[in-house]
Amino acid sequence: MLLPGLAPSAPDRPDALVVGERAMSTSELVAAADSLAGRLTGAPAVAVHATPSIETVVATLAGLAAGVPVVPLPADAGPLEAHHILTDSGAVVVLASPDAEVSWDGTHLPGGGEVEIAPVDVLALLRSEGSAPAPRPVDDAAVAMILYTSGTTGLPKGVPIRRRALAAGLDGLAAAWAWGPDDTTVHGLPLWHVHGLVLGVLGPLRLGGKVRHTAKPTPAAYAAAVGAVAGGGGSAVVFGVPTIWSRLAAEPAALAALRPARLLVSGSAALPGPVWEAVGAGAGQAPIERYGMTETLITLSARAEGERRAGWVGVPLDGVETRLVDDAGDPVDHDGESVGTLEVRGPTVMDGYLHRPDATAEVFTADGWLRTGDVACIDRGGWHRVVGRRSTDLIKTGGYRVGAGEVEAALLGHPAVLEAAVIGEPDADLGQAIVAYVVAGDVSPQELIDHVGRGLSAHKRPRRVELVDSLPRNAMGKVQKALINPPA
Repeated sequence: MLLPGLAPSAPDRPDALVVGERAMSTSELVAAADSLAGRLTGAPAVAVHATPSIETVVATLAGLAAGVPVVPLPADAGPLEAHHILTDSGAVVVLASPDAEVSWDGTHLPGGGEVEIAPVDVLALLRSEGSAPAPRPVDDAAVAMILYTSGTTGLPKGVPIRRRALAAGLDGLAAAWAWGPDDTTVHGLPLWHVHGLVLGVLGPLRLGGKVRHTAKPTPAAYAAAVGAVAGGGGSAVVFGVPTIWSRLAAEPAALAALRPARLLVSGSAALPGPVWEAVGAGAGQAPIERYGMTETLITLSARAEGERRAGWVGVPLDGVETRLVDDAGDPVDHDGESVGTLEVRGPTVMDGYLHRPDATAEVFTADGWLRTGDVACIDRGGWHRVVGRRSTDLIKTGGYRVGAGEVEAALLGHPAVLEAAVIGEPDADLGQAIVAYVVAGDVSPQELIDHVGRGLSAHKRPRRVELVDSLPRNAMGKVQKALINPPA
């Protein structure tokens, strides 16, 4: 069973799900989801307009109970994105909160007609308990969700995730984090991706724990949520992305309010070292970091009971294997310094992209490993450090291979630097020149170049530093390097 925490034999928790000021018990979640599931059975796929709401969770649970692939649709999706996701996935209905505002109403489907937007009325679903046929049992090989990648080029690709992959991934994290029924998972992440929806909602509900979504990811909301859990004698596990942790670090009172939490977890992008240290000092513990992608779910993590290192994402979860290779496909030494392309395999890895055999063939090796496209190093103890994307973060300069993440970490170690993005720009002499785009206070470009030179090898120093007002980021806080334009 995918969500044993919602089984009839599971305890009925009065606040199993809290979103903002609204709460639902375990029994109410099951009743509402089952009522809606009876109306979805047999559909090819169902989209969920994924706002931070109880309706989003109920709609997702209903699709899973009906055995229908759930397609999370970003709450801020525009007409082009929505049209692509709906037509590519085959979803014929979009489940949405009654008060949802969409910019793509009237999206046409391939077979003609328009997408149906069906309001999810939780109270009506609860009143109709028992009126719908019981959902049929679903095989664990069935597709549970179709998640869309946020690639930097081309249209998003659909990633079918099987139920057994979800189960394996969540159970692996449960073991790594000692995560279980006594924990309340606190976060304010979007509910259309792995971090917020799979880990942040389905994880606790599989394990029999609770979910407290802050509705908005503000420091005050995080502080209040952890305080509410602690005030009720509960154990809080807090999820955040670097943007959230950075904002918390800037508000000492809110950060101190997280001290009762059992565990802090950072993911979706690399956490800058200074932020990691500030959170550790202010919250009484440093966050653990983990790594994954839509195509693989979470594959690496530090352990709740073990060592924590800034910038390192730990070791493989149970059943996951990793390897590093160079451009020729040969092994790269696990010396903690040498970088290579990270490849993974294991029970959480996708079978392939939806309707994209060409893209699937590109990411899988002949012997079945998935090429993540990320550049990493691994030390003798098996700890992994991801230094960026191969396409944008592996810089080949003067015969050297330099990971952009290492240079960014060095820049962020300067007290005046707030944000940094390092890229390789074409250079007639070096092949690629290391160029840094930096958001900083009162500091000169040359001072930053010298700062990196004092901490790293000479060939890793930026050849140029550009001071900018901001860096382009996506909804998860990841810097979009393809949108960084060199000066005219």
